[in-house]
Amino acid sequence: MNPRIVVAQAVNRLSIGLGVNAGFRAPGLDSRPMKLLLVEDDPAMRLSLSRSFERRGLAVQAVGDGPEALARWPQWRPDVVVLDLSLPGLDGLEVLARARAAGLKTPVLILTARGTVGDRILGLNVGADDYLPKPFDLDELLARIQALGRRAGVATEGTAPTAFCGMHADADSGAVYFEGQVLELAPRENALLRALLARPGHAIAKERLFELVFPGELEVQLEAIEVVAYRLRKRIAHTGAQLVTLRGLGYLLKAGA
Repeated sequence: MNPRIVVAQAVNRLSIGLGVNAGFRAPGLDSRPMKLLLVEDDPAMRLSLSRSFERRGLAVQAVGDGPEALARWPQWRPDVVVLDLSLPGLDGLEVLARARAAGLKTPVLILTARGTVGDRILGLNVGADDYLPKPFDLDELLARIQALGRRAGVATEGTAPTAFCGMHADADSGAVYFEGQVLELAPRENALLRALLARPGHAIAKERLFELVFPGELEVQLEAIEVVAYRLRKRIAHTGAQLVTLRGLGYLLKAGA
């Protein structure tokens, strides 16, 4: 199968394990979104990835050739760069080498169809921080971006600084814990709970939660989020937290009376 088709299919798959955060953020829960520079020459792939990243809450600048990447990089000042190697105008490795020579230290993940060990070693030697060959899994790509962001001092919105009603979401495993024990939840219940734990006490719109729980599922109706919320409400009843429905506003998580 064409690698671009496989990658496009991966972009549109449900990303439960990591798609549950309300978004990637720079340090501090109320600070700006994580800024990502996406350098990808294929227009369809560039658009699909941009939309997927934006649904996750990232601020994305997407470019399609080497010279534009070098021009946009110092202007945009991204937190992470996702860089394809096969670029028109200037090869991705040359883009990376020139950026490093210019003092740009942004974490870089190379994303390319060149999957040989030699290419990987060459990219890392030039200054890449990570390498993911095409075709790839969207979950893994997001995980690697998140890891590079953490390494550079960027946090995710879904990483709460303290527990709420004895619950906390683990950023690495994707699980939610209650008093040290993993809560047994279906994937979509887990996705919804993690999204709500990102901002306990704050209303989150039903449409936003739907995007996080059912990303890319165009045939699923908005009302499906109500079923997930109903099931989750029963699952967490013993924690002391309440999942409250606010008609016209969405849902919020609050401590029980």
